Amino acid sequence: MSQELLPITADEIRFDVSEESEIEEVVPRKRNRSANNENEKQMYELRNDNLLTDGLILCDNDVYHVHRAVLSANSDYFRAQFCGLNAKLSRSERNRYVHIRGMKAPVLEEVIRFSYLRKCNINLQNIYDLLIAADYVGMPGMITMCKQFLYSIMSMSNCVSVMRFGEQRLMLDVRAKGRDYVLRNFIKIAEVNLDIMRLNVDEFCSLIYDDNLNAREEDSVWKACLNWINFNVTDRKRFVGRLLHGIRLGLVSSKYFMDNIKDHPYTVDNEEAKPILLETCKFISNLHIPYRLPVNKRAKTPHFALPRLPHEIMFAIGGWSGGTSKSVVETYDTRADRWVKVNVDDPAGPRGYHGTAVIGFRIYCIGGYDGNEYFNTCRVFDAVKKSWREIAPMHTRRCYASVSLLNNYIYAVGGFDGSIRLNCVERYNPRTNQWTWIRSVNIQRSDGSACTLDNKVYVLGGFNGTECLDSCECYDPALNVWTEVARMNHRRSGVACVAYNGYIYAVGGFNGTARLSTGERYDPKSNQWTFIKEMTHSRSNFALEVLDEMIFAIGGFNGVSTISSTECYCPENDEWMETTFMNIIRSALSANTIDGLPNKLDYIHKDRSNLMEERRQRILVTAGRTPRT
Repeated sequence: MSQELLPITADEIRFDVSEESEIEEVVPRKRNRSANNENEKQMYELRNDNLLTDGLILCDNDVYHVHRAVLSANSDYFRAQFCGLNAKLSRSERNRYVHIRGMKAPVLEEVIRFSYLRKCNINLQNIYDLLIAADYVGMPGMITMCKQFLYSIMSMSNCVSVMRFGEQRLMLDVRAKGRDYVLRNFIKIAEVNLDIMRLNVDEFCSLIYDDNLNAREEDSVWKACLNWINFNVTDRKRFVGRLLHGIRLGLVSSKYFMDNIKDHPYTVDNEEAKPILLETCKFISNLHIPYRLPVNKRAKTPHFALPRLPHEIMFAIGGWSGGTSKSVVETYDTRADRWVKVNVDDPAGPRGYHGTAVIGFRIYCIGGYDGNEYFNTCRVFDAVKKSWREIAPMHTRRCYASVSLLNNYIYAVGGFDGSIRLNCVERYNPRTNQWTWIRSVNIQRSDGSACTLDNKVYVLGGFNGTECLDSCECYDPALNVWTEVARMNHRRSGVACVAYNGYIYAVGGFNGTARLSTGERYDPKSNQWTFIKEMTHSRSNFALEVLDEMIFAIGGFNGVSTISSTECYCPENDEWMETTFMNIIRSALSANTIDGLPNKLDYIHKDRSNLMEERRQRILVTAGRTPRT
């Protein structure tokens, strides 16, 4: 981890391939920059040879000869030093000397190097010193470079240090980045990072109180609190009541609460904890004996039962229902377990049987069918701007195509053009807005599914015009070759697949006789498919997406009717669980997850204070009881 990872240049930091809007601005800068590289290099060589230098920087016992104009152009600090008056020096030496105390010589050398070359040797050992130095001398370009490097190396082991560094140095953006990383990965970090155990009670509570804390189960938050207390039991046991205020106890299962929290040795004798536990017991009792309570639409969910905010938002776009295609967009709030209708329908009109892929905050909709026309057109939805626009069309019309993303290229495989099933494949480059033909798959297939694993595109199942398929093949872009791999255990047309944790999961579909509820998992190391637990509902032509470390199956056709049911699969225990239905019945839809949306509040369930009353009503309906009014 101590190896240097550079040099990095300031130009490289400005370029972000995920933002198409920056391309036109960045490319000319890089061309202009290359014209100046030679001049900068020559100036740096003059400085190294002490030629034409007119300034001195004193650092401890070292003396650095520099060109004042170069450093003044890049640093507010040096500009003030070299261009101001220094009354202690004689007139002939005025403004030639700058004395910096306490800065390490190698760090100062990098500051000087950046002033000349806009390059900097950054590594894990010097990053904090360089960032402090750049901030001290007021060198914005170097500050940006250091921050980008710091963000790029953020990990489970150092994110707490980054957060605390930003707070101590009053770098609020660094603190925010570090804190967001900690909140996003809090449960795993609490298991492996001792820095989080060393936080004081105020710092630790600020994390567990935060609505953005990413915890699928509040049980895990309680366990993290216990670990924090056990790190120094003598001093911290007394804070258990304060910690309980931050845990959403109303979301913990009643059994876990009774067995692990209510009578825990840390809580039974804590006066601050007693009223919290009592209130939680009353809440759980009312929730699980709903028929004793009348409907009360004004009853608000207490804070300790309010779900936290999701970090990922799942979008369900388009589809087919009631004999027509749909343009509707719904989002799923996994923390509230609610689907939200979003008023961002595509103004170009509806489409179903399309493919989608996400790059950054944009969802690309590829091909499809609207009941009259088979599309080669493609649309992109910007989830931040909430706007749609047209992009370059494919070379051929495709519905039922298999679409996947690899290395920021979108692959459209096979499909149906209105006349024949296709085996041709094309690839979209969002930077150039162009589709390019690549090697065709070995088998004509529509109604298949595609995903990406280990830098390869896999496509499986589907229909060749005669029979449903069980075949699977993968594409290696380095070789431009499609290779057949092990066949699935079942033929599956209208199948859906995703890659997760090193495996490919293929679920549902139509085998030529019936819609399937079965699923299977492919291990590329053994080249074998094995069955997983069956879904609750049979379905084909549905959406499958990974969210919150679970695999969600959404909508589809069950052989009799189009459905809106949603269920999720937990690979850890090989179980499917039902979740809230979509607001709209549909099949032939697509689903994609976007992480880190800056405007995620626009896409989540708004009325969170009534969630528990809604939940109580569902329990009543499930129990076959009529609520008292």
